[in-house]
Amino acid sequence: MFRSACRIYPSFMNRMLSALLVVILCIMGAILFYLPWTSIWEKNYFLSHFPSLMRILLHPAFRGAVSGLGVLDIFLAVNMIGSDPTPSAASRVHPQ
Repeated sequence: MFRSACRIYPSFMNRMLSALLVVILCIMGAILFYLPWTSIWEKNYFLSHFPSLMRILLHPAFRGAVSGLGVLDIFLAVNMIGSDPTPSAASRVHPQ
């Protein structure tokens, strides 16, 4: 009885790890979305030590691509909130 219940319902730890992943993805997405357009992006270690990267890292298209990755992270987090962590009955494999 207990083993079959463990297989059907996700454990508390799985729920907590999923919630933590959603929070981390949201934070990373917000940072990646906002950071390329701040002064922190223009005054960083790589630009001061590798001036040849300045043309690439400060180009608006590159900044937009990094912001786009942030938006994708946020969409992934929102998608994980609405997804069902348990597999459907049709795809579940029962041991013999």
